[in-house]
Amino acid sequence: MAARAFGPLQGMTVVELCHHMAGPTCGLMLADMGADVIKVEKAQGGDDTRRTVPPGINGEAASFMMMNRNKRGVVLDLKTPEGAEVLRKLVAKADVLTENFRPGVLERLGLGYDDLKKINPGLIYASISGFGLTGPYASRGGFDLVAQGMSGLMSITGERPDGPPVKVGAPVCDITAGLLLALGICAAYSHRLKTGQGQRLDTSLMEAGITHTYWQSAIAFATGVAPRAMGSAHPLSAPYQAVECADGYINIAANTARFWEKMCSMIGAPELFADPRFKTNGDRMANLKALESELNARFRTDSRENWLARFEAEGIPAGPIFDILEMHRDPQTIAREMVPTVEHPVAGKVQTIGLPVKFHDTPGRVATPSPLFGQHTAEVLAELGYSEAEIEALGAVEAVHLGDNTSREAAE
Repeated sequence: MAARAFGPLQGMTVVELCHHMAGPTCGLMLADMGADVIKVEKAQGGDDTRRTVPPGINGEAASFMMMNRNKRGVVLDLKTPEGAEVLRKLVAKADVLTENFRPGVLERLGLGYDDLKKINPGLIYASISGFGLTGPYASRGGFDLVAQGMSGLMSITGERPDGPPVKVGAPVCDITAGLLLALGICAAYSHRLKTGQGQRLDTSLMEAGITHTYWQSAIAFATGVAPRAMGSAHPLSAPYQAVECADGYINIAANTARFWEKMCSMIGAPELFADPRFKTNGDRMANLKALESELNARFRTDSRENWLARFEAEGIPAGPIFDILEMHRDPQTIAREMVPTVEHPVAGKVQTIGLPVKFHDTPGRVATPSPLFGQHTAEVLAELGYSEAEIEALGAVEAVHLGDNTSREAAE
């Protein structure tokens, strides 16, 4: 297979049988770290996110381009004997296979772990599903919204404890499941390098959501009471939340004894530090609503910019609350290469989100745009040893999709 020339995972080959978001998140993390990720799409239209428009750029779905940069794209019909055979040949030379089909689908096609490990005993077969491969919900389909509800996240998100359930704005269960699978793959790959043994591993959207409840679960284990929504406030310490200024909100983190005393002095309110309701962290948590009221009354007297300048001067943690476009433009975001640009053959220059882990000796990077439909099918088949005539024959029986000539020429 084609070797990537960058990143700590160069030399790793990943066959991605994933669609939508959770599985592709895993793949893009591995690809950004140098793995050769071969995305296998279904012949009937490919990954469904190709049709998640608007928004699009020159007809290309923005969501698909975001989740599938740095990957090579192959289209196979796994329901045909020829398409399934191509996949087996891919797996024979691969290190990792990722999939997020409902449990049992690939087994029925003869492409489950027990089938493929006979071809490649060192294969790492990694699965994402809604609820995992075991347990009473294993056969259910999974969606981020459902996982957020069942993991407890929607009970702790919102403005007030008696408010309606609120979904976290980002699809955190999808994204976190992808990150967890990438972590698991790297651990399994390390084990295989030492022992030669492959293995199956899996995670789920529900478990991904549960991992975000560490603090709230600790409280529930200790008290027997289920924590509820608190707006931007922290369940264990205060003040650690958004406060209202004259022209909007900022976040403050003055929740330690030292920072609390310094902030009270900075805002000209030594009486708050002396107030028995707010003396200790326990006092402040017990009287959180009163504390919020006192702080907001004082912070409304000046602008966000002026308050943030004072926090900076005093060395007290605080920060603005950006919208997404403001975050993209922030100099720290740019300095950390979190908004790189790639040249897409159809969409042109496309911005994307960069790799959040910086390797100082083996840096990862966003090198290539998302693939056109079937863009690399012929290339990958040739690497597997198929002749040009055999590749055309596979296309003729629709076991593979080779991409139209216009798309392939544009991509070259």
